[in-house]
Amino acid sequence: MPIYPAGSLNTAALSAPDLYVQQVPPKTRYINGVPTDILGIVGVASWGAVNSPMLIGSPADAALKVGAQQVRKYDLATAIAVSIQLGASNLRAVRVTDGTDTAASAALKDAAATPATGATLTAIYTGALGNTLTASLTAGTAVNSYKLTVAMPGVQPEVYDNLTGSGAALWTALVNAVNNGVNGLRGPSQLVVASIGASTAAPQAAQTASFAGGSDGASGVLDATLVGVDGATALARKGMYALRGANAQVVNLVDLTDSTQWPAMLTYGQSEGAYVVTQGPAGASYATVSTSLNTVGVDGYGLKVLVGDWVYWFDTVNGQSRMLAPATFSAARIAGLAPHLSVLNKSLSNVTGTQRSLAMQPYSNGEIGAINTARLDVITNPCPGGSYFGHRSGLNCASNPAQNGDNYTRMTNYLSLTLAASFGWVVGQLQTADLRRQVKSTIESFLQNLVDQGMIGDPNGGPAFSVQIDKSNNPDSRVALGYMQADVQVKYLSVVRYFLINLEGGQSVSITVANNPRS
Repeated sequence: MPIYPAGSLNTAALSAPDLYVQQVPPKTRYINGVPTDILGIVGVASWGAVNSPMLIGSPADAALKVGAQQVRKYDLATAIAVSIQLGASNLRAVRVTDGTDTAASAALKDAAATPATGATLTAIYTGALGNTLTASLTAGTAVNSYKLTVAMPGVQPEVYDNLTGSGAALWTALVNAVNNGVNGLRGPSQLVVASIGASTAAPQAAQTASFAGGSDGASGVLDATLVGVDGATALARKGMYALRGANAQVVNLVDLTDSTQWPAMLTYGQSEGAYVVTQGPAGASYATVSTSLNTVGVDGYGLKVLVGDWVYWFDTVNGQSRMLAPATFSAARIAGLAPHLSVLNKSLSNVTGTQRSLAMQPYSNGEIGAINTARLDVITNPCPGGSYFGHRSGLNCASNPAQNGDNYTRMTNYLSLTLAASFGWVVGQLQTADLRRQVKSTIESFLQNLVDQGMIGDPNGGPAFSVQIDKSNNPDSRVALGYMQADVQVKYLSVVRYFLINLEGGQSVSITVANNPRS
């Protein structure tokens, strides 16, 4: 009784009489939506890989991977702290530098009259945080052995115990332990790399070396550095483009205000399925930012631009109120929302003020209307729902009114990325009626789940979606060329932007109430 996986047996050419069993996989497939809460942030930091996305999900992660927040432009740690406060907990942080960043190092010396270097330890990343590293070489647990301890504040020390040998052999054993790990005990160092020195003598007893020379390479960073350059491989990509493939559906280039970079940001957003959020310079009016938007010709749903009314936030680490770019707050709030929701009128709990609010210059309805007309957004207080800070337009930069809502960008990207990630298996299959039915039912099951979750639908009772894969959109002439086409229509839920209440009141009003007798 032979057993075969389905498709591996030619059932039209059997020759030996027998019972044949084919293992057929379930025909019903289910797909789950891609994550929509991944927030990509690009800025400068005191630690961490350069031009490589780092996964950060908590303040402890941030301290370990990028260092403490600092009062400076483009600061990545600050943007991460703000984002986590607003509920964004699935971050991809990209550190950029001006190319002058250096790694801290320290030398371990021998006991010669004129001490020579037995091994040099260099921080695994560039940045000033590496200057807090120390390396201690002391007597090991075993007799006639040594123990190396590498420590950084807030990080579990790395201990390499029972290093043995004499002279150059000991130094070689130390370098190998740091770079390759100690078999069965610990892996390679996550803090430093080691290189052999010139010494052939025994180490100094109980020495501690402090690291120095680490620098961030942040002083020469510009807005263009954050945008970076694209490349055919991950190693060639810098800045924003390092986020390619990281599945970040919302992107914040920290403190970027150069409008000449906006076209590249829009192109990236719409090609990668991301919503890129930015702003005008601090203090720039909506008229100024609108002019910049029109001058560079940006018109598309992949970019959101806020006016230059920057936001105040209290930095508990540095003990001061700081003025920060509004996109840092906006991008985090958007990433924390489900894709069918708009950021319009949603509270920003960690904002203490804005430039306009602290100057006691609230926006008039006319100004809010002008900001909406200009395809911009603004964070201000009050909001329609009460006295709190929030967004007042919920719009992207598209001039098409059918595409200019935050929810359009987010839902379109969510649906597109989910479908793109779920049906690659169809390529290479034979186009049969069964295959068409399977694909159609899978898409319909996914969309019905969205209806059940209240993410899509028609409030007037019409259908929420339609999926067509049949001969009407797959004629023989196309099928013969290898094409199979699915036409999918989805009705998004509309965001209420204007709520109108008609009130009739007065002594002469006649009110008729229908009688509903109790049964």
